[in-house]
Amino acid sequence: MATSPTSPPQTTPRPRGRQPTFDRNEALDTALDLFWRHGYDGVSIADLTKAIGIAAPSLYHAFGSKADLYREVLRRYGASGIDPDEITQAPSGYEAARLVLERGIAAVTMPGKPLGCMISSGMLMTSAENADLAAELRAIRATTRVALERRIQRDIDDGHLPATTDAPTLARFHATLLQGLSVQALDGATAEELLAVAGQALAAWPDSPPPG
Repeated sequence: MATSPTSPPQTTPRPRGRQPTFDRNEALDTALDLFWRHGYDGVSIADLTKAIGIAAPSLYHAFGSKADLYREVLRRYGASGIDPDEITQAPSGYEAARLVLERGIAAVTMPGKPLGCMISSGMLMTSAENADLAAELRAIRATTRVALERRIQRDIDDGHLPATTDAPTLARFHATLLQGLSVQALDGATAEELLAVAGQALAAWPDSPPPG
């Protein structure tokens, strides 16, 4: 970038610390696999540096801290999941719930990947020193539930669901089921078995009110 005529000559500052000599995306994929399989508390800095093939100073230089690396991994993991906008823009609350459950089942039973969901099952129990990070995960989980609640409420407001439908409870029911599906996958349930469970839940969806 050209400097202003009145500005003093600028030199490129020398970066601090050791420069990374590894592929960042490959490192993130390696870290994702470790955190997914073993959880945040089950992965140490030594585990990460050994798996990625770098020294600890390089890891800190590239990612800042273990917590920051975990945050970046969560963003990478979440990018392939369901977006809250997809939920709110679904044709109906029912279709939104079906999308959430089917997409969730596909994620927790993906061939060649660890079972379960990093977000649904992540940091449910952790040490006090990681409370802030656990709170961030709870907030991420809440975005799906809140989006589903809003879509259900819109159906209620538009008269497509009975006025007695409790949108927050119905949304939380499906969010609870979504987390349970992750645990069931970890316990060995197949995608077909989990889809049958989702079908049972959707069969209990509130009936549309009769035409006025």
